[in-house]
Amino acid sequence: MISFVLDVEDLADTRFALSPLHEAVLSLRVLRDPGLSALHLPWRRAVLARLGALDAGLLLSLVARRRTVPDFLTPVPAVFAPSFEEELAVVRRTEPELVRRDLVATHAPDPVPEALRLFVAGDDAAVAGLRDGLCELLRRYWESAIEPEWPRMRLVLEADMTYRARRLALGGARLLFADMHPDLRWRGGVLHIDRMISRHRVAAAGRGLLLMPSVFAHKPAPPLSPEEPPSLVYPSRGVATLWDTPPAADPTALAALLGAPRARLLVLLAEPSATVELARRLRVTPSAVSQHLRVLFAGGLVVRARDGRQVLYRRSALGDQLVAGRAAP
Repeated sequence: MISFVLDVEDLADTRFALSPLHEAVLSLRVLRDPGLSALHLPWRRAVLARLGALDAGLLLSLVARRRTVPDFLTPVPAVFAPSFEEELAVVRRTEPELVRRDLVATHAPDPVPEALRLFVAGDDAAVAGLRDGLCELLRRYWESAIEPEWPRMRLVLEADMTYRARRLALGGARLLFADMHPDLRWRGGVLHIDRMISRHRVAAAGRGLLLMPSVFAHKPAPPLSPEEPPSLVYPSRGVATLWDTPPAADPTALAALLGAPRARLLVLLAEPSATVELARRLRVTPSAVSQHLRVLFAGGLVVRARDGRQVLYRRSALGDQLVAGRAAP
């Protein structure tokens, strides 16, 4: 069990963050152990097919038999939503001694895997070289495996944070943690995290608590080291919907939503067009087209720009998605 002792000030400092680096590192556990989460099997199959020349053996050696990962690869975000490169820059500044300590602690009581052993047993220069090599490998892995899916992942994570913030507003810390995970218990100002590989008690002492929902976490994951500030990665709500295939678009839905005249107009606006040209193609008056364009523009479905004496209209990105039947939530 790991416990976080939180006083009133620490609860007032409880906050949320998104961490693309955490997601990349935690996803390695799913790659190593497909039985960990059947929900992610479609993602896993797609990623394995495009890893190419990446050193998958070295990547997977970062995950211990107990599924722990090194703390230095998952630094606490300094802002609400850092970029992947900003977080990776923090990892690149990690002192070699801390890298060595975290790699050993992650795999204990097992020995460090062979892919890492020579580096860990070497001097600080060898460990620094390993750290820099891992950063470059993780960057390439991010670009291949996580970045293409990050926008949809982020939507799921932000929806979870909205839900949690409402729980906190309605019932305080007790309600916030009540349905986060069965391994979490809030009692008497202490957050208990059960079924951990170590046992220690950390006083937040004014540092607050950082909460990070995760697509790839299968249970709560605090830092392994008691010296780290209190933070908790926890399984996000809504992950079961993440890899669902969107339903096929109903060709009549756009007309039902906007009305037939505006739907036809939106379809025509794949390329910039003037009001008079649109009226000619639709065989209606320019004033009728102008009325519909005003409504579509106000709804963010078209954009406009002046070209000499005429105004050209074109579908916006949202309009493109709507016509394609793939409107984002």
